[in-house]
Amino acid sequence: MYISRLMADKRKRIVVKFGSGILTKPTRDGLHVSQIRRLTAEVAELTSSGYQCVLVSSGAVAAGMMQFGIHERPTDLPSIQACAAVGQSRLMRLYETLFSRHDLRVAQMLLTHQDLDSRMRYENAGNTLERLFQFGRVIPIINENDSVAVEELNFGDNDLLSAEVAMLCRASLLVILTSVDGLLASDGTRIAEVSDIEAVRSLATREGGVYSRGGMVSKLEAASFARQAGIPTVIGSGLRPGLLLQAAKGESVGTRFTV
Repeated sequence: MYISRLMADKRKRIVVKFGSGILTKPTRDGLHVSQIRRLTAEVAELTSSGYQCVLVSSGAVAAGMMQFGIHERPTDLPSIQACAAVGQSRLMRLYETLFSRHDLRVAQMLLTHQDLDSRMRYENAGNTLERLFQFGRVIPIINENDSVAVEELNFGDNDLLSAEVAMLCRASLLVILTSVDGLLASDGTRIAEVSDIEAVRSLATREGGVYSRGGMVSKLEAASFARQAGIPTVIGSGLRPGLLLQAAKGESVGTRFTV
């Protein structure tokens, strides 16, 4: 009975990761509000279709840089964390405004890897998410607590965190939205499906954008981590309207990492 209830919980629960590259303008002078508006509308549509959605959102450091008028990512940790401290509230205000148009509330959760390594904190975070789902019409928005943590600031742009959150809430799918179409073969074509992550690791790079870190390497690590828990992952372009909905339906978009 417990197993069947657990599987029922998993069927329609999706963790969506928004990377910095899709949240900021190409001109690097602000958050890409029109694009974030579209993405939140797609999440709202998933919710209306019966899915429970959790967002793992980057963008706090970028938002803070923009508030300070900084055009190059700082190299010293205190400056990066200061940008995150200023930018996080700006980012959440925007999410709150946009989701309210769809009669959805937002709930902020700031986590560190230490929170997820501690059994008691892990259980507390999981219980909080479950209660938010029970309340209904709530979108939990999770970010690394960048003002005090260092892991994601140095590597990964929240990629690994998104996999940990997918495991925490027993998701049926992890979708990592970035600025590329997915994992690309050596000839530049999109690889539609991957069943052996080790076989494609050589195709990944660590290159990231001005506001992001990790590149495809950290996304493959996240997919591998989720796969160990039986959670498939789709890596695809958040710049393509409708990709999130198509990924949820199992259509061939981005690169799907099977389990």
